[in-house]
Amino acid sequence: MEKPPYRRPVQERSRRTFNVLLDAAAHLLGEVGIERISTNLICERAEVTPPAFYRYFDDKYAILHALAERFMERQNVALQAWLDAYGGAGIDVIEGKVVELIRTMHEITKNEPGAVWIMRALRAVPNLTPIRHFSHNYVSQMMTDIYMQYLSHVPRDLVLRRTRISVEIAYSLDEMLKEGEMDPEALFADAEHVFRAMFHYPEYALPAEPAASA
Repeated sequence: MEKPPYRRPVQERSRRTFNVLLDAAAHLLGEVGIERISTNLICERAEVTPPAFYRYFDDKYAILHALAERFMERQNVALQAWLDAYGGAGIDVIEGKVVELIRTMHEITKNEPGAVWIMRALRAVPNLTPIRHFSHNYVSQMMTDIYMQYLSHVPRDLVLRRTRISVEIAYSLDEMLKEGEMDPEALFADAEHVFRAMFHYPEYALPAEPAASA
């Protein structure tokens, strides 16, 4: 990824100001959306002067960039914890725990101010789409590495392709859950059905072991 259009502070006091600006922008994003949010509104909400804002961010899209990266980083921490817990447990266990991961991601989204708008910005703002692509590829590669421990007889490109599709579905599901228009438990049940079906490879099934003779 290219160098981000913002500058991370080093000193503790500066980090506090940086995070206050991020939090103010996140809450405003949830209130007014991408088009109406402005650097002046962010500064007013954060009680920070414009020169202090521009010390860290080039414009409002730079702070959206920082928000998106913070959001993705929090999701990646949860993914790593899930992989540590279940990555070595076998393919059947992993398949059964995928929805648990989606539930965890949804909790992060639910508790992240402005999360839906951040997700929309990642799709709508050209300068932010590389963040989404990088994150989705990162997650797909990590998940594929785990799956390939148990699916070595299946071509990696096929596993990676289906994993990437499942990642896209998971993020779309997260957005649907955040909008709150459908029954969450029904969506989780549907997702489990889809993911289990996606990772069955009958054409690459391992031959059954011969029964032991009496």
